[in-house]
Amino acid sequence: MDIDPRRLRVLHEVARRGGVMRAAEALHLTPSAVSQQLAQLEREVGLALIDRSQRTVSLTPAGRVLAGYAERVEEELAEARQELTRFTERLAGPVSIAAFNTAIKHVLVPAMRTLAAEHPKIIPLIHEVEGAAALQELRLGAVDVLITEQDMSLPALSQPSLASRTIHIDEYRIVTPPSWTDSYHSVEQLAEVPWVAGEPSQACGQALERLAAHHRFVPRRVHVITEFAPVLALVAAGHGVAIVPSLALLDVPEGEVRVSSITDVGARRLDVVTRVSRTRSGEPDPVQAVVIGAIEEATQALDATLKRLTRDTGVSSTRHRSA
Repeated sequence: MDIDPRRLRVLHEVARRGGVMRAAEALHLTPSAVSQQLAQLEREVGLALIDRSQRTVSLTPAGRVLAGYAERVEEELAEARQELTRFTERLAGPVSIAAFNTAIKHVLVPAMRTLAAEHPKIIPLIHEVEGAAALQELRLGAVDVLITEQDMSLPALSQPSLASRTIHIDEYRIVTPPSWTDSYHSVEQLAEVPWVAGEPSQACGQALERLAAHHRFVPRRVHVITEFAPVLALVAAGHGVAIVPSLALLDVPEGEVRVSSITDVGARRLDVVTRVSRTRSGEPDPVQAVVIGAIEEATQALDATLKRLTRDTGVSSTRHRSA
């Protein structure tokens, strides 16, 4: 019985992603090609591996057994690649990195410059994806490194299969329209104003929920926006106030929004997350380790920039007018 390991990988993807369509997307193949590979694998082993009697694709008992061996083959290949990397003069290969907008702009772009200069054979592949979808892609292996955001009031991610480390603490600021004549010096003064709010799953949305509960008011969420550029545009146009992280204010033109003097708004935590290695050595992938090092270097430079702006203006992370 000859089994092609390339077809085992196809079976492995179908098993862990729960269907042919998703496996095809992960493997960059057509669903038809995936089905053909599975059919050929069945001919090689002489057993039915896929239960086609139902509308959704599922594995037969034999298919589940073989998928388990396929997973072990994938782990052994990962171990082999890791060990062989130690014999090369330069680290090389693609690394898939998922992050959200501000992390891509202010962390990953500088990190990519470092990688291009010091490790030109490493190829970063950036995906703008966040939240539960990003964690799922990381668990499935479609993403190698993930940058997450979360309000500091919430516990850090803790899952046996994932390793997480904090790379940056990004302080929140409350921004108001420059056209508003009132000055705001406390959260209580903002209880009745309209808010341009983040989604509840986002760090800024979580921060507003926390502040409202602490100060006992129900915020008027007139607008619920995901990206910071339209949030700031709505604030600049006078449609409400918003909580934004310091990183989102770095490139906002002076005077476009007014940064309030309200302190103790809190912060969001930026973490870099990877899968826990299940190889024999237990050590992280060397290429991923280099990428994480470049990310941490970029955040250290970012910290220095934000501290300098704070010192120069007296307002955290911005050149804008204080309320």
